[in-house]
Amino acid sequence: MPTFGVLTGGGDCPGLNAVIRAIVRRALADGHRLIGFHGGWIGIREDDAVELTLENTAGIVTRGGTILGTSRFDPMADGEPGLEALRATLRRRDVDALAVIGGDGTLGAARELWQAGFPLVTIPKTIDNDVAGTDFSVGFQTAVQIATEAIDRLHTTAESHNRVMVVEVMGRRAGWIAASAGLASGADMILVPERPFRIEEVCEQLRARHRHGRRFSIVVVAEGAVSQDGAIGLPGLGDRHPAGDTAAGVLTSHPRSLAAPSGIAFLLRDQIEALTGFDTKVTVLGHVQRGGTPVAFDRILASRFGVAAAEAMLAGRLGVMMALRGSRVIAVDLEEVLAHTKPLDPELYRTASVFFG
Repeated sequence: MPTFGVLTGGGDCPGLNAVIRAIVRRALADGHRLIGFHGGWIGIREDDAVELTLENTAGIVTRGGTILGTSRFDPMADGEPGLEALRATLRRRDVDALAVIGGDGTLGAARELWQAGFPLVTIPKTIDNDVAGTDFSVGFQTAVQIATEAIDRLHTTAESHNRVMVVEVMGRRAGWIAASAGLASGADMILVPERPFRIEEVCEQLRARHRHGRRFSIVVVAEGAVSQDGAIGLPGLGDRHPAGDTAAGVLTSHPRSLAAPSGIAFLLRDQIEALTGFDTKVTVLGHVQRGGTPVAFDRILASRFGVAAAEAMLAGRLGVMMALRGSRVIAVDLEEVLAHTKPLDPELYRTASVFFG
């Protein structure tokens, strides 16, 4: 019986289980056997897997996270010895093709493995929405919804106490979450990695709001935002976890092993209070953006990607990534995907900036 493998790599996000379920349903319909590797690439190295069936994937479309588990293990870290361990597992289990669900780091590893002869297809998932080649990645819309709801709640406490609220959201290299959630929630200012800011201009906009009788402000900042002079913002934002996917959570200017609990939002707070005298509080949403039930958009997108990935494997169309272009799901060569980056759409930021101040 032909066998397909499935794994989830990098950080978790809502919608992963919907992808797994869709791949299983579509492949089983053509008589294929499915196995899922636990913990991402390390599951192949350790030959740690489970058979995926209709029974153990039933009802998981609504669940966040991933039933297979994930990790940032780098399959290329050991060089050729590591590759041989992966090959041995795939041979032992008669895996004809592998569905790899992950972000840009996981996709980069998948491309190297494809070039080394591993038969695979990929599905983009990242709440940062920074994978090139696709309009949206699995998990992004849920993260935006979570961030939007949190910012909505902060409006009332900011207004009640005449405060500036600085809300830090994920986005090391791209400001998609910050711009989208900030626009949706009526933020008064949005700071993103693609547009270095001047703290003097930020503070002047806050003062102007107060002069016009608006006694509170909401500033949404992506974790990777930096000032033009480099004085605010944290170095090492391009650093990557061992598996390659960008790190999420609180940023610091120290190595991860010596991490201090201060990120860009805390640096902004200190500067805003020093330059304006306004009472300023910080909320760092952090990993809450990754958790919980996926919204309908992500469930649908994940299901479409999963079915398309299974059909690509069934057709022998390998070395590709499933992508959403407009309303269509298509297969894009991995080489094409990884040849580009995907910064925030400047038109989205321009629209959001209309509402600043």
